[in-house]
Amino acid sequence: MQKMILLAVGLLALGVNASGLEDLIQVKNWENPYVSPASRIYKKLYPLAGSHMVWLGIVPDYTLPEARKTLTDQHWQDHISIGISGYKIDEVDGYDKWLWPDHATFPSGTSGETMRQSYGLLLQNMLYADLFRKHNTRTYGLVRAGNGASSGYPFVIYSDSYSHSQYITGISAASLCGILWTPEARSAASGREWLNRVQTVCFSHLAMLNAWSSGKKPWSYNDVTDSVRDVIKLRMQLLPYIYTAFADYNRKGIPPIRAMILEEGFALKESVTKGRLDSEKNPYAEGKVVEKTDQFMFGPSIMVAPFYEKQAVKRTVQLPQGNWYDFYTGKLAGNGKTITVTAQELKDRIPLFVKEGAVIPMLTKAVNTTKEAYGHSLEVRTYGKNGGSFDLYEDDGKTFDYQKGKFRIRRISVSADGKISEKITKDGAASMFGAVKNVKMMSM
Repeated sequence: MQKMILLAVGLLALGVNASGLEDLIQVKNWENPYVSPASRIYKKLYPLAGSHMVWLGIVPDYTLPEARKTLTDQHWQDHISIGISGYKIDEVDGYDKWLWPDHATFPSGTSGETMRQSYGLLLQNMLYADLFRKHNTRTYGLVRAGNGASSGYPFVIYSDSYSHSQYITGISAASLCGILWTPEARSAASGREWLNRVQTVCFSHLAMLNAWSSGKKPWSYNDVTDSVRDVIKLRMQLLPYIYTAFADYNRKGIPPIRAMILEEGFALKESVTKGRLDSEKNPYAEGKVVEKTDQFMFGPSIMVAPFYEKQAVKRTVQLPQGNWYDFYTGKLAGNGKTITVTAQELKDRIPLFVKEGAVIPMLTKAVNTTKEAYGHSLEVRTYGKNGGSFDLYEDDGKTFDYQKGKFRIRRISVSADGKISEKITKDGAASMFGAVKNVKMMSM
């Protein structure tokens, strides 16, 4: 098994979903799922593998129970039992230049082409069901390929594309097929570009710095170090809000990050243009759909509009219908209109907007590790004039016991005059977070 060690210091502030709250620093294996002749399980897997080698290793047929058991037993003994918490699965994205050809054969009779298109899904299913769930231990990892059928697995898709605008589109568009997708901060040509990329990463499904080649660190650009630190701390403060958003994805199928076309009240003027019939250029009079793909919803109430590329310090933002407020100040930003924001006015913070009636639960202070989030006191921010409520999800953060009903729903309500009340609507587990200490009425 070819592998490299990935220190999850790259998980800047943890991509939290059903994986739970773990230490900020974790060890994960970054591996290609092809077995080297030097591996102790090579001989056992050889008759269970395909006809062609990849990356100097055999390609196990993971549709076969014996192959899955051999691999997961080895992973448990050599990896999980000594503290490795998950995997980044590489080279399973069906790109035939690097994988096996269409005419490859496999012991199960599965065609080479079918196996290539489903290998990422097979790996996710195997590691989730036959390894982590079997041992009642959660994980959260990365995979190079998946599809809509993989939405139930705790893996986030990544790729080698490095266009910032494409990353923002990918983060939001993934919601349209129910999967998770994340960019990677690797390097940048300037401090400004680095800050913009890290800010986008911190509001993606899994916040990750992948600097195995560049050697970049969050503090590598002195001119933006404080702003980089601030956005990482903000993600950590938002852990209660993020954890609940991922729980809603698990329990209700609501994507934790959503494309703007899924947000009620969002519509661009002239979003659909009629096509002009032309027998040469447009014989079917096809029209054009205008989409807003450079902003997205993060959780139920926060809209994110990152600075990126040519719009490095200035950009336009399309606000949906209804009142929307600046996350940081509570100032009314507008209602169903297009506004312009600058990095200067936001003090180099990522543009965030919150809808009317939102209640945002946060930790009172940023924590350095997610272990510190357990039992940590809460600050609740409200936006709008009439108050609102938030159903905070809590469980043990480590096991699959929540699937047996061992979780807790804490409804936090704030009235128009700032009075807070709580009601436990589901009491199946101990509280994960502490008591509400502060209430901030943000609207101005």
